[in-house]
Amino acid sequence: MDPHPALPIRTDTWRLLESLVAFDTTSRESNLGLIEWVRDWLGRQGVASRLTYDRAGRKANLFATVPDRARRDAGGLVLSGHTDVVPVDGQPWDTEPFRATIRDDRVYGRGTADMKGFLAAALAMTPRFLAAELTAPVHFALSYDEEVGCLGVRGLLEDLAANGIRPAGCIVGEPTEMQVVVAHKGKRAYRCCVRGREAHSSLTPHGVNAIEYAARLIVHIRGIADRLRDHEPRATGFDVPFTTMQTGTIRGGTAANIVPRDCEFEYEFRYLPGADPDGLVGEIESYARSVLEPEMKRVAPDAGFAFEAREAIPGLDIEDGHRLAELGKALARNRTVGRVAYATEAGLFQRAGIPSIICGPGSIAQAHRPNEYVALEQLAQCEAFLERLTAVDSGQWAADS
Repeated sequence: MDPHPALPIRTDTWRLLESLVAFDTTSRESNLGLIEWVRDWLGRQGVASRLTYDRAGRKANLFATVPDRARRDAGGLVLSGHTDVVPVDGQPWDTEPFRATIRDDRVYGRGTADMKGFLAAALAMTPRFLAAELTAPVHFALSYDEEVGCLGVRGLLEDLAANGIRPAGCIVGEPTEMQVVVAHKGKRAYRCCVRGREAHSSLTPHGVNAIEYAARLIVHIRGIADRLRDHEPRATGFDVPFTTMQTGTIRGGTAANIVPRDCEFEYEFRYLPGADPDGLVGEIESYARSVLEPEMKRVAPDAGFAFEAREAIPGLDIEDGHRLAELGKALARNRTVGRVAYATEAGLFQRAGIPSIICGPGSIAQAHRPNEYVALEQLAQCEAFLERLTAVDSGQWAADS
């Protein structure tokens, strides 16, 4: 018996969301339980899945095509979402995080907004997509490790390219309150390790203070950020309409009376579409190599800086009038579009030659927080959005010649 007979969403969507939330797919954990469950669920609908694994075989992406008899080069639209979620450690939840709980017209649980709500609504459409006799297919793409650098989807995209599977467009269902998003910033993140020379603090000229040199480079990074804030041409539509930079962590030293030999810090920047991230990276490293290191090496020849790239997620930017953006606006029944500061997998789909937009239920303001939720009304809007897709002339989404 249905425990929620008056829900404003389909029973299939609710049951799928219950099942997906119940899997603890925190990025540090395996997502295979969820992926294999979805594979088997799709299999019972007569839809086969392709799985691509990480090197350890602990995580996998899933890609499925409806109908699965469609030619590999038949184009079609991808409905894409990540399966991993952020940790709940130390957060004061009022409900069980890994159990979908309905209260006050909301579904609470980790991942309900980011982004298992979209996945549940999309997967629940499988029987309708099958019955619609689409002339171009709909694809499902479920990825791992989006929350830690959009890692998993890269292997999925490589697999599609290697096997001649060429979707013509992609809708990434990150929470946007069902508004179409056509652009987001790119992201670069780095770790900088500074090596100095230890000395007794009474003999500071005999040492190289790694913390102080790290601090000088951090101040330089902040100076670049201030310059971009004050002088970079503005990009309309973004809530923060310029490239940002910031230092997020720093560690170093062993005691107050020892000149520290080692220090490391992590910094990132979120850059506008069209900005030159390599130029910014080069500017930071050039200052370290040409200004700071010569001073350090005069005291300790082995002192210096080492840089490690941690994340590189390209930005997304398509024209408001692109046919995919127009489709999204029609499906959402909303002619306005958004541009966001956070990064998503959509930039990687676009870089792979698959035009992409972002549109999904819930608000990004609820993501990553305790008591994460998605409003039932948002899920209902998502269902209507996807239902309208069955009425679209899907022939326009055949592979481009």
